[in-house]
Amino acid sequence: MSSIEIGTISILSILALIYAGMYVPVVLALVSFVGVWAIKGNAVIAIKLLTLAASDSVANYIFGVIPLFVLMGLLVGAADMGTETFAVANQIFRRVRAGLGIATVAANAVFAAITGISIASAAVFTRVAVPEMLRYGYRPRFAVGVVAGSSILGMLIPPSLLLIVYAVLTEQSVGDMFLAAVIPGIALSMAFCVAIMLMARFAPGYVGGRSASDVPVDDDPLMSVGEMVTKLAPIGLLVLMVIGGIYGGVFTPTEAGAAGALGALAIAIAKRKLNLATFWRVLIETGHITASICFLVIAASMYSRMLGLSGIAGELGDFVATASFGLYGVLAVYVLLLLVLGTVLDATSIILILVPLFLPMLAPFGADLVWFGIITVIGVEIGLLTPPLGIAAYVIKSTLNTDDISLYDIFAGAFPFALIMLLMVALIIAVPDIALAPL
Repeated sequence: MSSIEIGTISILSILALIYAGMYVPVVLALVSFVGVWAIKGNAVIAIKLLTLAASDSVANYIFGVIPLFVLMGLLVGAADMGTETFAVANQIFRRVRAGLGIATVAANAVFAAITGISIASAAVFTRVAVPEMLRYGYRPRFAVGVVAGSSILGMLIPPSLLLIVYAVLTEQSVGDMFLAAVIPGIALSMAFCVAIMLMARFAPGYVGGRSASDVPVDDDPLMSVGEMVTKLAPIGLLVLMVIGGIYGGVFTPTEAGAAGALGALAIAIAKRKLNLATFWRVLIETGHITASICFLVIAASMYSRMLGLSGIAGELGDFVATASFGLYGVLAVYVLLLLVLGTVLDATSIILILVPLFLPMLAPFGADLVWFGIITVIGVEIGLLTPPLGIAAYVIKSTLNTDDISLYDIFAGAFPFALIMLLMVALIIAVPDIALAPL
């Protein structure tokens, strides 16, 4: 059996085992080991090659940014900054039709600028925004759909955990990835807001809400400008320190993660939101998230090494170069696979499986890998909103305090936002400068 045939069988085996329910990192590591063993004909060589791949994958200094940004995001959540951001956004949009929905998107966009984790945004705003929208007469399906849709901004607006993972995997600059995501993140936030206003205008029965003035003055006292500034000051300082530090050349991304985590810790302590029990829970959760990502990255590194030895990646690149697919044909197949795998896999796993396979196919076209990364992140984030996996939907369901809202309601409510994201992917493919202009 040739190495190309072994590589092809390994890819099919990975897909079959994943769909059968086996844990993704275990599948990648197991198939990689068997594949290298079959190619080299020696188990000892396979063990040594894959051990080297594993150590190399997490030895990079830049990889330290992952636990630091995870820690910062969890500390921000513990300090209730999401709640305060929503309160201010609610105040600003209180007189706009469907204002609570727009406030949820705006608050999620701001919250995303320091968390980098969509799941954290989904959990926070399910507790904060959904009860408020239900209290003012919004339809449950619309309320959970807005939270689910806007929560994905956490993985696009920098700092983003997915952007970091992609940068590490493809050896791109984390700073460039962050910079390229700014305009798409803002554009997607604005598209969500416009969609909410259009739904309120043309489908008021679907949206609900008491009136164009969603929040009666006698129910919620007005906040002064000073109060709003005070509530937004902590999150604004963190954004300025982390994002401004990276773009201004003061910090490397890893140093910015450390500074942000320290700043979030100081704010949480100053706000008296962090006791020893909460801090311990944050540290444990940081360790769990980091360990799972490390396991995935190590297994994906083994998988990439096996693909390289098999030669299948090079063969695919040569095939695409000589065929008439063209760049847009390759990207169409890629986005389709992102959507299909998004029904059963988490976003990180999809990136680590598909990106090493498609990078050689892009080489003949000279495609910019930063631009490709933005397409990738938005594409895999659609999977957070699509059944049957739809992790964001399950997080929202588990966080809700009511049985009146079903998983079907969450998926149905999120569908318009998933469609908008797909249109954004198509727009960025057609106009690369949306992502590349700031570089």
